[in-house]
Amino acid sequence: MSAPTLALDEKALLKSKLRKAESKQRIRAYALILPLFVFTLLTFLVPIGLMLFNSVHDPVVHDTLARTSALLDAAPDGPIVPDELVFKALAADIKQAVKEQTASKVGSRLNYEASGLRTMFMKTARHISQVENGPWKPVFLEIDEGWGKPKVWSVLRQTRGQYTGNFYLHAVDMTRNDQGDVVRAAPDDRLYLDVFARTMWVSLLVTLLSLAIAYPLSYWLAHLPPKVSNLMMVLVLLPFWTSLLVRTTAWVVLLQKEGVVNSILMALGWIDNPLNLIFNRLGVVIAMTHILLPFMILPLYSVMRQIPPSYVRAARSLGAGPFTAFWRVYFPQSLPGISAGVLLVFILAIGYYITPALVGGAGDQMMSYFIADHLTRSLNWGLASALGGLLLVSVLVLYALYERFVGIANVRLG
Repeated sequence: MSAPTLALDEKALLKSKLRKAESKQRIRAYALILPLFVFTLLTFLVPIGLMLFNSVHDPVVHDTLARTSALLDAAPDGPIVPDELVFKALAADIKQAVKEQTASKVGSRLNYEASGLRTMFMKTARHISQVENGPWKPVFLEIDEGWGKPKVWSVLRQTRGQYTGNFYLHAVDMTRNDQGDVVRAAPDDRLYLDVFARTMWVSLLVTLLSLAIAYPLSYWLAHLPPKVSNLMMVLVLLPFWTSLLVRTTAWVVLLQKEGVVNSILMALGWIDNPLNLIFNRLGVVIAMTHILLPFMILPLYSVMRQIPPSYVRAARSLGAGPFTAFWRVYFPQSLPGISAGVLLVFILAIGYYITPALVGGAGDQMMSYFIADHLTRSLNWGLASALGGLLLVSVLVLYALYERFVGIANVRLG
């Protein structure tokens, strides 16, 4: 065999060994990150997927009133009261639901769409189970005249499928009329758009206040001698060693009318009557800013520590003033810390529940309060999932807009 042929064979063998070695390294790397991937999948991606699925999955009426739903599928849409055949199927479905103890679920589901339907449905379930024979339409009308109104049957038609978009409609203060058209909810039923706006505004305000306090503080910490800086950082991290509930309760003690703040102000003669500092928007913003401030300081401090002071000195030596040297040299290099801190604080703020619930008033509760209320009290998990889904989408949209804005700002400042 010639020498060139041997060289080609050795080269191919070397490539094969290199590919095998690289393959083993990739497998080893994947094996190392596999526990983290599984943990993220089980604790983050799967719950979010289930939440989004529950926001559109609505099988209660479809599964419990199967005969009625099938007949309503075949009937023309519109605000009409059906014939005897549908009432007969509904009677059979209700009797079966009473035996299987699922009638209350249907009543609760119908009540989400129109108040009072649960009472009517449960009243009908108690009486219809004692009736043996029809005709069924007069029996239903005798039990409750509401069965003769198109509104009830419009709700049954809207909820007869396994999947629905009604939860998202309610989450944006919309509903369906008797004809099935999407319309705005009645003024007394409009709630969630105001709550969304309140949540975003409070979160933005807390984020801006945290940034205004954290930036000069982080700048000061980054330029201290290492020993002093480390000691000051311990004080910054000290709140992490205290429970969130304890910190929030401490603000209740400080801000109440007989609290420390009002007592000091009155002792100094600055005020004659106690200020209303708690159970309002001011108390919520103060408490949330204090709790979230370390999440803004840490990324800012870590970035500022890496900025060489010689850059600003060089700019000053070339004739730049203090403000120009800071704005054109120092500030652009601190943008990664600002970006990380703002995103971290804002995302944490929109999901806050305990602090607004304890130090805020009835008009200061954020979206997490209503999500928790639907999960624990009203048990309207579909609406709670829809509210959570919209909150997630809004965060992603704001994140995309923020990244675009920061990218444009970096280009202009650079």
